[in-house]
Amino acid sequence: MTTASLLDGFLHALLPLRPRAVWAHGSLAGGDYQEGRSDLDLIAVLPDPPALGTVRRLVTLHRRQRGEPLAAKLHCSYLAPATLHDADRPHLTWAHGRVTRRPVTPVTRRELHTFGRVLYGEAPAALLPPVPDRELADFVVRDQRDYWRPAVDKARLWRQDIWVDLGLLTFARATVTLREGRLTSKREALAELLALGAPAEVVEDITRRRYGTPAPAPADWSTRRAELTRAYLGPAIDALVATYG
Repeated sequence: MTTASLLDGFLHALLPLRPRAVWAHGSLAGGDYQEGRSDLDLIAVLPDPPALGTVRRLVTLHRRQRGEPLAAKLHCSYLAPATLHDADRPHLTWAHGRVTRRPVTPVTRRELHTFGRVLYGEAPAALLPPVPDRELADFVVRDQRDYWRPAVDKARLWRQDIWVDLGLLTFARATVTLREGRLTSKREALAELLALGAPAEVVEDITRRRYGTPAPAPADWSTRRAELTRAYLGPAIDALVATYG
């Protein structure tokens, strides 16, 4: 199954719920998408906030797709015109094989306005209020200070690829947004990390795993990589927050 056929099947299954729009953000919209590696980050705007019956239909829809290739990468948040204006409000979301609730952040909202991909229905500008620069910057600082900085102190997390990758890439992207007022892709963020003084061997490791062919790592690499990442990221976040907070 290709990405296009997965999205076609998802949209076909969603149509009985009469969505106003379905949008892609993240790498699929921003030109950095790699089939089988990248997540498929979607937003669906339904006519009304999902009631219990609608939630059950959505869970069934996603569960029916679970056995299909690439389906595990498909994440979707469900908004409604009456609730989409509040960037702090959690919305029903299917992600990582389960239902949760999470906000559609100012970063995601700015992505949708800047390069969001319309898969169905109305464009983001027709439904979603714009994100002021101050709101975007405040969120980015808060995310670095309140989420990522405390996470750096939890050593066990940083032995995992996902924490190393997202921790460093999110920091680099936050730096560009605060410094230049624009969003950047994960691939661009890798180059930015080197300019920001991140450990080169960790950046090379991320690049190989995300964009190349990973080489077998030494037995102690995950421990060393975690130490390098935490030693860099903690002070780097502190400096960023002190500068822009």
